[in-house]
Amino acid sequence: MKSIRELYRIGTGPSSSHTMAPRRAAEIFQRRNIDCTRFRVTLYGSLALTGKGHLTDVAILDTLKPHGEVELVWESTVFLPYHPNGMRFQALDDNDNIIDDWTVYSVGGGALAEENSAPIENADVYPHKKLTDILMWCRDNGRTFWEYVELHEGKEIWIFLAKVWRVMREAVERGIETDGVIPGPLNLARRAMRYNVRASGYKQSLQSRGLIFSYALAVSEENACGGRIVTAPTCGSSGVIPAVLYHLWKTREFSETRVLRALATAGLIGNVVKHNASISGAEVGCQGEVGVACAMAAAAANQLFGGTPAQIEYAAEMGLEHHLGMTCDPICGLVQIPCIERNAYAAARALDANLYSMYTDGHHRVSFDRVVEVMKQTGHDLPSIYKETGEGGLAKDFF
Repeated sequence: MKSIRELYRIGTGPSSSHTMAPRRAAEIFQRRNIDCTRFRVTLYGSLALTGKGHLTDVAILDTLKPHGEVELVWESTVFLPYHPNGMRFQALDDNDNIIDDWTVYSVGGGALAEENSAPIENADVYPHKKLTDILMWCRDNGRTFWEYVELHEGKEIWIFLAKVWRVMREAVERGIETDGVIPGPLNLARRAMRYNVRASGYKQSLQSRGLIFSYALAVSEENACGGRIVTAPTCGSSGVIPAVLYHLWKTREFSETRVLRALATAGLIGNVVKHNASISGAEVGCQGEVGVACAMAAAAANQLFGGTPAQIEYAAEMGLEHHLGMTCDPICGLVQIPCIERNAYAAARALDANLYSMYTDGHHRVSFDRVVEVMKQTGHDLPSIYKETGEGGLAKDFF
C-alpha cells in the first residue's frame, strides 16, 4: 500500500476527482511539453457530465492557458473501459499535428492512474494489504495501528499530519464564521454558522450533536465554495473526519499528539479501502466517499477513546457497512445536495459506531476487509446513472 500522504491531500475544492486530479494531470502534461503552445483536452464520461459543476474546465484552463491555446472537448456519452473519469491530453503543433498524446484517469481522492498501470504515485511503503493482516501484526507485536503507521512511514509522518490537522482546523473555523450563499444555480445558503450558534442553546447531549453537525457543514461548505481543505478521503467527504476530531479535541481536551495518532489510524483505514476497492464516487458511488470517511472517523474516535485494535477495526467496519449501497447523485453535478448533509450525518454516525464498538470486546462476525469487498462489488453493480453522473436518483429531473 501507498503512503497515507497520498490519501490526505491538501488542496482546494470542490472535488478531488473532478478538480484536484485534472489540475494535477494538466500540470504533469504541461511539464512534459514545456515548449508547446496548443493543447486539446478531451473529457470523458463522468468528468464530462458533471465537469462544469465541479470546475473541471476551470482547473484545466487555469493550468494550461497561460502557456497557449486550449481546446476542451466534452464526450459525455463515451465511458472509457478503465475508469469513468477519463481524460485525454494532446499537444499540437502549428499544423494541428499531434506531438504528444496522453490518456489518464482520475481514480478518486485526487489520484491519477494510467490504463493497466499503478496509480501515478510514490512506491509502496506498507507490506500488508488487508486490515486483518495488520490487525494480526498488531496483536503479535503488542502494537497499535498508529505505531504500525510510524514504523513504515517514519517519524517525519507526524510533521505531515500536523499540517493536515492544521488545515482541517482552519477549514472548520473559517466555515463556522462564514455566512452567505454557495456558488452555483442551487443558491444554497451556508448553514454552519447558524447550526453552531443554535447548538449553544441546547442541553449538553443535543448540543454535542448540533456542534458535530456544524463542524461537518463548515468544512463541506468551504469545500463547495472552493476553499482549502484536506481530502479525507475525498473532497466530497472532507467534512466528516475534521468534524469528529475537532469536536473531541475541543470538548475532551485531547492533546495534539493524540489527535495526530488518530489521524494516522484513520489514514490507514482509508488506505486499505483505496488499495483494495475504490474511494471514487464515479466508480463505486458515495459509499466509497462518505462511507469510507465515516469508517475512518469512527476508527479515529475509537483510537482517541483508548480502543483496542480489534475495537477500532469493528468501529470502522460499522462505519462502512451501514453506508453500503449509497449512491452518488449530485444535483446539477455540484458537491452540495446531498453531499453536504451526508457529511454531517456521517460524522454523527461515526461517533455512534465508536460508542457501539466500545461496548464490545471487538469480536464480531463480518470483518472490515469483507465489507470492503462487498462495497467494491456493490459499486460495480450500481448503474452508472447513480455514480456521479448527475443523471439519476436525486439529480434526475430536478429542475
